[in-house]
Amino acid sequence: MDPATIGARLASSVVTPLIKKLFVKEGPGAGLVNQPVRISSLISFRGEKRTLTEKDLTKLAAELVAQATRHAGPGERPCPADEDELVAEKLATTLYALGDLDMNDVQAVQLGHRGLAHELTHATRTRGRDTLHLSQGGAALHERLLDTACLHILHFFTQRSTFVARSLVEQSGQLSDLITKIDILIERIPSQSAQDAGFERRYAEYMIGKHSTLTIVGIDLSHAEATWPLDAAYLSLEAVSSEEERPPGDPFGDAPAVTHTALPAPLPAPLPAVVPADRALSGHQRVLLRGIAGSGKTTLVQWLAVCTARQESLRGLEQLIGRIPFVLPLRTIARQESLPSPASFLASVHNPLDGAQPPGWADRVLTAGRGLLLIDGIDEIPERDRERTRAWLADLLIAYPDNLWLVTSRPSAVADDWLGAQDFAEFTLSPMSREDMAAFIDRWHEAARQTCRTEEERTALNAYQSALHTAVRTKQDLSRLATNPLMCGLICALHRARRGYLPPGRKALYDAALSMLLTRRDTERHVYAPGDVQLDEEPQIQLLQRLAYYLIRNGEAELDRDRAEHLIEEALPSVPAARALGDAPAILRHLLLRSGLLREPSVSTVDFVHRTFQDYLGAKAAVEAWDVGLLIRNAHDAQWEDVIRMAVAHARPRERAELLGKLLEVARHENSAESALRLFLLAMACLEHAPDLDPAIRDEVTWNALEFVPPVTVPRARELATVGPLVLELLPGPEGLTDEVAECCVVTASRIAVDAAIPYLARFADHPAVGVRAQLASSWGRFDTERYFHEVILRLDRNDLYFVAESMEQLRLLLDTGPRPWLILRGDFTEDEIRDSLDGEEVTRLRLNRNDVVSDLGTALGHLSDLGTLYLTGCFAARDLSRLAELPLHTLVYEPPGPAGRTIFPKGLGELTALERLKIFIDQAGTHPRHFPPGITWLDLSVRAESLDATWLAMVFPRLRHLNVAFLHGADRPLDLSPLAALPDLETVTISNAEVTDPRALPGVTVTALPLSH
Repeated sequence: MDPATIGARLASSVVTPLIKKLFVKEGPGAGLVNQPVRISSLISFRGEKRTLTEKDLTKLAAELVAQATRHAGPGERPCPADEDELVAEKLATTLYALGDLDMNDVQAVQLGHRGLAHELTHATRTRGRDTLHLSQGGAALHERLLDTACLHILHFFTQRSTFVARSLVEQSGQLSDLITKIDILIERIPSQSAQDAGFERRYAEYMIGKHSTLTIVGIDLSHAEATWPLDAAYLSLEAVSSEEERPPGDPFGDAPAVTHTALPAPLPAPLPAVVPADRALSGHQRVLLRGIAGSGKTTLVQWLAVCTARQESLRGLEQLIGRIPFVLPLRTIARQESLPSPASFLASVHNPLDGAQPPGWADRVLTAGRGLLLIDGIDEIPERDRERTRAWLADLLIAYPDNLWLVTSRPSAVADDWLGAQDFAEFTLSPMSREDMAAFIDRWHEAARQTCRTEEERTALNAYQSALHTAVRTKQDLSRLATNPLMCGLICALHRARRGYLPPGRKALYDAALSMLLTRRDTERHVYAPGDVQLDEEPQIQLLQRLAYYLIRNGEAELDRDRAEHLIEEALPSVPAARALGDAPAILRHLLLRSGLLREPSVSTVDFVHRTFQDYLGAKAAVEAWDVGLLIRNAHDAQWEDVIRMAVAHARPRERAELLGKLLEVARHENSAESALRLFLLAMACLEHAPDLDPAIRDEVTWNALEFVPPVTVPRARELATVGPLVLELLPGPEGLTDEVAECCVVTASRIAVDAAIPYLARFADHPAVGVRAQLASSWGRFDTERYFHEVILRLDRNDLYFVAESMEQLRLLLDTGPRPWLILRGDFTEDEIRDSLDGEEVTRLRLNRNDVVSDLGTALGHLSDLGTLYLTGCFAARDLSRLAELPLHTLVYEPPGPAGRTIFPKGLGELTALERLKIFIDQAGTHPRHFPPGITWLDLSVRAESLDATWLAMVFPRLRHLNVAFLHGADRPLDLSPLAALPDLETVTISNAEVTDPRALPGVTVTALPLSH
């Protein structure tokens, strides 16, 4: 076993009891002391308070050595067995030097655990006690054990009542985080051989090198795409859960008291409807992520792979600790005869380390539940292969159930709940907000500045950057196009290449982009020397669209190089100008090198840099060949949706009418209502690309779409929004709509982030339904801050409504027009910003969502004297609730962003004595009753374990009236509720994801067992 791994093999449950023995117990009144304390006065093996002898200290050190060596695999001891006693003796001698240190506990914590270990080693040597000589393995083991012991010693100091905690909150939090991460590693990483550990280091380095850069269109001086560091380029977009979108409300509600015959609904999860895409795996082990072309799915896969390989800066991403990433692009692996087994994962993606992996390594990683499987591009494989892909996934999940899984797809490539039987949660990437667009534009231009050769170029680029910001804010057609990273990058590149001019519309944008990539860029930058053969734009497009159309017709995402050369050879008689470059292999080499549209993802394969370019060029080829029958036959296939849109854009007016007419005819004859809806919406979406069209066909397309307008369900509302701004003209106003339909209309319009949506949404601002108003309040961040505030937010009735702020600008606008007693602060508001902004007597209900910076809740919230309801959702550092004990809190929802399969229990929960309603996650029953407030009457418990002892519930919550229990991963046995009969006030019990032994075991109590989820 590699000695370097020993320090992470000792769990805090083993080390903490031993370390506590090193120090004296504090007597009564110790908490009154508020000064640093000398370490030498605390130790238990020297001085007047000695309770531990030197012999006992040696025994303690021997136990640490025994625990460490016990975890070593067979034949992998960190040092010879006959050296264990010497290592223990040396460790005891080093720890004995604690009594010689001339420092206090505060200084020790500031020094850090490795610094403290160095001081102990130095003190031992200077006093001549370091007389033992160990082998290399023994010395490494001693070093690691000393580091681990010092880590827990410092953590012990931070937990003492005499420690000046306020001045060292950050250090305390870092130590707590470090120990938590070590415990997570121990859970996830079983004993490893040195061979496995060594290979994993090599593999991590390779994954970082492979995936830590992006290619951005239009920056590099010599290529049409540039390498951009992923850290600088990555933009965390938002993802919406595909469960019913629920705007912020109060899950506990204020309904009248529930009687014995009325059952309250289970408390809905208070997680926000929108989460950062890279956090989707925080609460789910299996996620299917949908997103349109260019929305950033593959970039997210790269980001997660690199973060996992680095194992650094994982705050909020603790589910990645100790994981091994496997990136499996389906466009590559699905071309093989059979989908790969774990042993073939590396070979299937042409990873050069395939031959170096130890036999059985991938199986050991996945069996231990340490894998992060990133399966990219369900939409990029033919429809005929998707069922075998699902079967492959299902088999892997049966064999290796405890890993993290992320599968990506375009929105309609697979049906809703396609992986529902495998317990996949579904999320959809949201379009870029205005803030996202602004951030992307800034990052793009910052990267472009690095390619500037002169100060004049940099000055011009600064002007372009400012002008583009203005254009995106003021031009509606431009802001509609720039809603995903690919299009936003393309717009930046075109804007620079055309010196501040941008063509309108998507087709014109792509035409200009192709012109820039294929000819203008190389010509204007004098890439070609005099006499070099240049190929004009049109011949290149003709060849590229042949390749694109072949891929589309055959449902492929990449093709063999030999096949690509053959297709070019076949096209040469029709494109004679290309002969100037030589034969087909030479022409293909030119396209790979100069076009910026083709690449070689692996040896002997060719594909397009992005699927959008393939669809655009393939659609042009389809229109020129007028393969209308082929287009219509494949209209139901998600791979063809963009092809058909672009075909309408390329077609002439009469051809457009024919194509759309046949599409409507097919839709009318569909047996499935869902399939018909998709085809009608596809036809509707095509109108955006048909400026010149027979009015009768345009009216017919619109009339058929009206059958699905207004939307009557939230999923339908989200699907309708994909059509874009055209839908705004079809959506009805609030008059005569039910509350549910009105909310769906607002969901659709709020997801179309263009200025034209604001007047429509403003028509609903006076709506009485809280669901409608909540959706309006939570959609503010998608639109211009000032305009949306004045036209929508200011008009919302404040009764029973949470107002959402995602920036200090939004918060100031809300508070300047207050009071607003119910608030949601989403994002990283600091403790000082919250304290200085919120009036202590106004705020009664507060939600902090996705806040990674607030750790001292007392500083942030202690002044809110009327705060009765608090939600802490995804707040990484907010783990200590004790400083809220003086507040009148009666309702608490605590949902930390802990790693999947692990829950961090908050400190000080039991001190909130006024608390009556609680929603919380637990790993398993067994938490001591004093850790919970005594007066809980309404409990919503999310259980990560697979069993729960109802006896524990009855003991811990004696005043319980309403109980909801949800087993997040299902229960492995029926739940016996009979111990709850001891609760005299119990009225309702709802159990989710588990069977109940006898629902009639609680006379007078309404018991509901919800069906098992699959």
